Formats: sequence, structure tokens, C-alpha cells
Amino acid sequence: MAKKLHILFLSNWFPSRVKPTSGDFVQRHAEAVATKHKVTVLHAITDDKLKSNIEIEVSTQNNIMVVIGYIKKFKNPLVKFFYFIKVYKKCLQEVDVFDIAHLNVTYPKGIVALYLKWFKKIPFIITEHWTGYLYPQNKSIGNLEKFISKLIIKSADYVCPVSNTLGKQMIELGFKGNYFTVGNVINTDNFIPAKKEDRPFTITHISALQNTHKNISGMLETIKQLSNIINNFIFVIVGNSNHNEIESIIKKLEIPKANIHLLAAQTQKQLAQILQQSDVYVSFSNYETFGIVMTESIACGCPVISTNTGILHELGASGFYDIIPINDQNLLLKKLLEYSNNPKKLDVNKMYQFIDNLYSTEKISCQFSELYYKCLEN
Repeated sequence: MAKKLHILFLSNWFPSRVKPTSGDFVQRHAEAVATKHKVTVLHAITDDKLKSNIEIEVSTQNNIMVVIGYIKKFKNPLVKFFYFIKVYKKCLQEVDVFDIAHLNVTYPKGIVALYLKWFKKIPFIITEHWTGYLYPQNKSIGNLEKFISKLIIKSADYVCPVSNTLGKQMIELGFKGNYFTVGNVINTDNFIPAKKEDRPFTITHISALQNTHKNISGMLETIKQLSNIINNFIFVIVGNSNHNEIESIIKKLEIPKANIHLLAAQTQKQLAQILQQSDVYVSFSNYETFGIVMTESIACGCPVISTNTGILHELGASGFYDIIPINDQNLLLKKLLEYSNNPKKLDVNKMYQFIDNLYSTEKISCQFSELYYKCLEN
């Protein structure tokens, strides 16, 4: 029987009292690994409300130990860097001896992974999610950041982008390393098909609602066109930010209120229920590294219309989704009318199994375990 290891997750993003939903995909990776190994998560974040310079919070969540260091807001970047280093040292004092560091997002927390490898002889792997490596955002990566990131990536035993597309663009940027793609975890105990209720044609979008990233305005312009053709539909928008901006666009476009349901961030269980009752999910993004809700939607038996971004175009031939060019509002409108007028007869159980085979907790935990053991062999 394989030895149970202790894995230290070093994460740029993780749910905290400052950002409760940030990095929930990292949390799912940690929880997946925790089904086979002991896992401790170490995360540091600035807290504007903090009175003292630093504060360490230790808790146990879903079988993982979470150590979060909160840091007072400092305007001076050198002072801020000093306290981040200090808080990481204090956090590490709370952690038992561990076998491997699992870094989530290369820069800047990878500096801690480098320290552990160079001075403690602890190997590390990287899971990379950051959209900043994708064109055209990658133009803004500074020279110092690029230099340090190259050093971190080269020193990692494995670099695990969540999609092949992300890995390819990282390599094209000159970030040379030992690449092995491992996708995000889909909770296939939660995201499952269910019987649909009798309701109007329902289109859904779930995200952080950042317009430059998710092209919310483009979707709403298309929804306005759709409302000029049919009226018996609902566009459900779920997210916890930019509601005022979105409401302003809706008002400007004069989209009927009956056609729009704008909801705050929901729990995972609530998201699954929304997707289960949706007829089609829309991702109209300008760029994505993965696009986790698209796969959650398919697992729930809801087909997807997506721009040519994220994970779908890597999944091979499938009748579970349609891929359209970025910002092609005419084709999006055409597809929405097709789904409304001639709903696809899809095997929802086959859709669920398709995602479960690729991204279940068991699948992802096995992939990471294999890499961990190879790290120790090396």
C-alpha cells in the first residue's frame, strides 16, 4: 500500500474572511488530495480592517488544516513584502513536517516554494490557474515577475496547468518546465442531473461578473436581441460583484425585467440546483484557463454554449456543447433560438458520466498522488 504523505498547499488564492469565495477551485483540489493524504493549506492575505500588523488563524475544514496569515494593509511595497515573509514564517511554525509542497499559482508565493526546496530539500509541484498567462493579458507581465516566475517553474518537479491551452501559452512565453495537465475538480456528488420543473426557457451564466473577462455586456446585448424575438424566457445571472454596473446596462438596453434574474453568489448546492433547472448555460468570455462552471453544467445535464475559450475545445467531439467565436453575438443569438425552438434531446446520465470520468474527486486525487510519488522518487 502506498505511503500516506503530508502535502503542504501554498496558495495565492483561498477562501478567507476577506474573500470568502476566492480560490474555491484550489480548495477543491486540496480536499480531493485529502481523500488520500494529509493536507495543510497555507495562505496569506491583506486584511484592510486588521488593527495589528499580522494575525494567524488556524482551522480544520473538510479534513484539511487551514493556516491563514492576515496582514495589515501597508502602502510601502517593501514593508508589505517584509510582513508577508514574516507571516509565512509564523504560519510554517504551525505546520507539522511535510513531504511535498503543492504551489497554486506561480507568482509571487512560489518564492516560498523555492525557499523550501533550496534550504529544506522539499520538492514542489505547481498547479497553475492564472489567466494572466493568456494573450493579450500576458503583455503586462513585468520583467522582474517573468524572471522570478521562470526560476520557480524551472525548479518545480511538475508544472500542472489546468488546461493544455494554458500550458501551451506558458511554454510559448518562455516558461520552461516539466508540464503535466491536471484539470479542476468537479464535485460530481453535488453536480448531478435532476428532473426539470415546468418553467420558461432558462439561460444561465455564473461567474465573478467581470466584464473585461466574461463579456457580460456582450451577453446582455444578445439577450436584448432575443427579447425582441421571443418573450417567454429567463436569463439567470449569478455572481457577487458589479451588480450596479450590470443593472445599469440592463436599464440602458431596456431589457424587460421579467427576462432577467440577477442573483448574488450562491452555495455549491444552490448552483447545482440552478444548473439542473437550466436549458442552456452560456459562457461568452474573452479568455479562460478552464471555465469550471461549464463542466459543472454538463454534469448537471445542461448543455453549454461557449466562446472558443476554456476547456471545452480540449474535450473532443461531443454533442453536449456548442463552441462559437469570441464576441460573436449573432451566432450566440442563433444558437439560443435553436435551443429555445428545438431543444436537444440529450442523455443527461451520459453527460454526467462524461464529466465524472474526467474531473471527479477520485480522478484528480489519483493524478496528483501519482505525481507526488514521482517527486519523491526523483
